[in-house]
Amino acid sequence: MQGGEGIKVSLDSILSEKYTPRPLLVHRLDRDTSGIILVAKTKEAAAGFSALFAGKANKNRSVIKQYLGVCAGIPEPPQGLIRLKLEVRGTDKESKTHYKLIRAFSISGAAKAAVETADSPEEISCSLLELELGTGRMHQIRRHLAGIGHPLLGDDKYGDFPLNKKLRKLCGLKHLLLHASRLVIPPSPGLVPTGLDVSAPLPNYFPNNNLSG
Repeated sequence: MQGGEGIKVSLDSILSEKYTPRPLLVHRLDRDTSGIILVAKTKEAAAGFSALFAGKANKNRSVIKQYLGVCAGIPEPPQGLIRLKLEVRGTDKESKTHYKLIRAFSISGAAKAAVETADSPEEISCSLLELELGTGRMHQIRRHLAGIGHPLLGDDKYGDFPLNKKLRKLCGLKHLLLHASRLVIPPSPGLVPTGLDVSAPLPNYFPNNNLSG
């Protein structure tokens, strides 16, 4: 999203080069997360949207941020709420992530030609999950799923590194399989009077790219 050490290209720098005045980032995604990002044309709009995202501008309805992610294994129960405290600047903070199993599937048949070169040909069980943030801690979804033993595939920070290595050989996995799929902003006078509901399709590097259908 923004420039920093080891980052040559960022969304912030691209916006700065293409538009005057530069649009402002309202929220952020992890570097390897695909999907929807909201930017504002003015400082006033950015402040208004930031208040909505923080839950300060509309006490009755909040911004909904939904994600799709592919995790290792099949969570039980298939729908629930993950409540794990996460460390934020040295302090443990309450955090909530809602999840729902959309589809369980196996990686092997989809890449049968690659199986012969893999270290072991066994099938790898995975799940496509719909995820919704109840709080917005850094790397929350990734940390929560890793914490319940179902890390996101392709996660190079909190994931199952031997599994990621195997999947790279099996099906060429090179990306974190986490996607910001839907953003719902409630009606807000003077900002978005009728509200906003936008969705983004899965990138083509997700296994079986029709998973959300």
